[in-house]
Amino acid sequence: MTPETVEAYGVRLRPSRLTDVADTVAACADPVTQRFMPGMPDPYTEESARWWITEGEPAAWAAGGASYAIADRATDRLLGAVGLSNPVPARRQLEIGYWVAPWARGRGVATAATRALAEAAFAAGTARLELLTDQENTASQRVALAAGFRPEGVRRSAGTARDGGRYDLAAWVRLADDPPGPTARLLPDLPDGRLTDGVVTLRRLGPADADPLHRLHALPEVVANRVPPVPPTRESIERRCRLAESHWLAGRSADLAILDAATGTVAGGCALVYDEPATGQAMLGYSLLPEARGRGLATRAVELLADWAFDVGLARLWAGTRPENVASQRVLEKVGFQREGLLRGRLPGPDGARTDSFSYGLLAADRTR
Repeated sequence: MTPETVEAYGVRLRPSRLTDVADTVAACADPVTQRFMPGMPDPYTEESARWWITEGEPAAWAAGGASYAIADRATDRLLGAVGLSNPVPARRQLEIGYWVAPWARGRGVATAATRALAEAAFAAGTARLELLTDQENTASQRVALAAGFRPEGVRRSAGTARDGGRYDLAAWVRLADDPPGPTARLLPDLPDGRLTDGVVTLRRLGPADADPLHRLHALPEVVANRVPPVPPTRESIERRCRLAESHWLAGRSADLAILDAATGTVAGGCALVYDEPATGQAMLGYSLLPEARGRGLATRAVELLADWAFDVGLARLWAGTRPENVASQRVLEKVGFQREGLLRGRLPGPDGARTDSFSYGLLAADRTR
């Protein structure tokens, strides 16, 4: 590739200029930019911007990559940057990355620039593009999906933090022969961000739910149904809440808080784990805090989640319960799940023992009888 101007999808990709210095400083000193791009200087100064424009960007091209300013096609004002790095010539592979200035966010700028540069890279002979994001940077993951990249897993400890620590990166990939357009999601967002029947409301789990979720999963009767049956740490619950949106976007799971619709307080949690996308099957689980039990809230929550799952294309749901968990079995049976068998020694129990599990299944047709 050569540093020529690219115009597509409503944006202009052009070489950076010294007239961009002030906007580059304002954008790269922004807290969100700094948070998710730990390799940037902090503080980001005018000197940092000048170095990038005069030395850093030319060096990116010299190393076999690319670097562009994203500019407004009408005014030519800087909106962000997009580039290619880490070439692997033997694989015809490059890594694509971007940042967007605060004044340009929410306008589809990153998606447009990523699509434009990806197409230019493929036209120049690249076969595979990787896009790596902090797992908590869900805005960037939404860009990846919109630009046609597919989730490929997690690179453990692939990122280096400012303090020298390591963190995981979500990997998204697009191939030269992938179909154009956005990547279809296995698990779409909830309509208006929630499901409700007026009594129970379900919404995506978030960082603010760590307290009630940890209290819930530390209860002995809930721990007994965990795999393995040990209490979770507070840190693991916080991480689960922080990464819930990322896992949802990748199509791995829909992790939800169950709310009492009258008060808005968290009553419990439920989750849909898409364990077999190839067959359209997902596992469903749920639990309630003690003060919310005995009011039919679990049944309502499972009904809402099951109906949504079938609406978005799943074919089959399954759930498992220990034989002694009669309350959970009643919830499943009320929703229409059918007991399909006993799986002997399926689950790890305390002290190395194994625990049996009843298996329940639900098809879309079962909910329409």
